[in-house]
Amino acid sequence: MLATHRLGRQRLMDIWQVGEVKITRVVEQVEITDGRFVIQQAAPENVKPHTWLQPHYADDQGRLVFSIHAFVVESEDCLIVVDTCVGNFKNRDIPNWHQLQTTFMEDFIAAGFDPLAVDKVLCTHLHDDHVGWNTQLVDGRWVPTFANAKYLLAQQEWQAWHRRDGFEEILSDSVRPIIDAGLMEFIEPPHAVTGEVKLVPTPGHTPGHVSVEIASGNARAVITGDIMHNPVQCAEPDWQGSADRDPDRARSTRHQLLEQWCNAGVLVLGTHFPTPTGGRVIRAAEHWRFDPANPDRP
Repeated sequence: MLATHRLGRQRLMDIWQVGEVKITRVVEQVEITDGRFVIQQAAPENVKPHTWLQPHYADDQGRLVFSIHAFVVESEDCLIVVDTCVGNFKNRDIPNWHQLQTTFMEDFIAAGFDPLAVDKVLCTHLHDDHVGWNTQLVDGRWVPTFANAKYLLAQQEWQAWHRRDGFEEILSDSVRPIIDAGLMEFIEPPHAVTGEVKLVPTPGHTPGHVSVEIASGNARAVITGDIMHNPVQCAEPDWQGSADRDPDRARSTRHQLLEQWCNAGVLVLGTHFPTPTGGRVIRAAEHWRFDPANPDRP
C-alpha cells in the first residue's frame, strides 16, 4: 500500500447556497498521498505538469490531496446527509481509516445540526469511507447515528455488494444495523428526494453508484460521489480510480458528466475534493479544468 499522510482538517465547514437549497460541508479528515493510492495513473511525475492543481489539490511534489467529508443539504424543510465518511472505532484495512477517533460528530452538531433531526441519509455507494457514520458504537453495539432518518441506497448497489467476499465487516458495522432497524429504503434511480434534490445513476465506480443533483430556481449543483476523486480527473478523465469496479464505464460516465457540467455551468461539489471543494468545470485544452468557487458565492 502506498504511503498516505493525514493532514490538518483545513476548514471544518463550508456553506453554499444553490437557489433555496443550503449545502454545508462537514469535514472528517484530509489526506495527502502519492495519487496512485486512489487514481492509478496519478504518479507524482504525471500530476506535476498540471500546475493549476497547486496548492489546493496537489502539492509541489505532485502528491494529491483528498478530503473525506459529508454534505448536509437543507431542502424544502428536509434535512439530508450525503455520505457519512469513515466513522469512529471501525476496523478497516487502510491504516489511516482504522479505529478512528475523530470529532466529526461534535463538528456536525457544532455546525448547527441535530442528528435526530436528519430526515434522509443518501449513500452514493457502499465503500467504507461513505457509510461509516451511518452507525455509531453504543454499549458495544452498532446503532443508527441518525435514528429518525430514512437511509436511501440504490437497489443495484445492495445487490452488487451484500454477498461479496471480504465486504462483510463493512456491511455488519455500517449497513445491516440500518436494515435491521427498518431505516433502509432501497430505491431505483433516478429518484426524487425532494422537489429540488434527486439521486441520478452514475455507474462505473460501483454498479449502483449515484450522484446527487440539486436544482432550485435557476441554480444547479451536483455532489459527485466517487465518479471522480480529485480535480485532476477533469484534465485527465481517462485516469482510472483504483477502486473502480468497471473502469471503462466509469471513464465513459466521467466524460459525459464533465461535458454536461461544463455546458450547463453546474456548481460541482466534489465528494473528495479538498478546500476549495466547490467550483465549475471549464473547457481547457482537449478536456476540462476545475475552477474553484468561493463558498457562499457559487
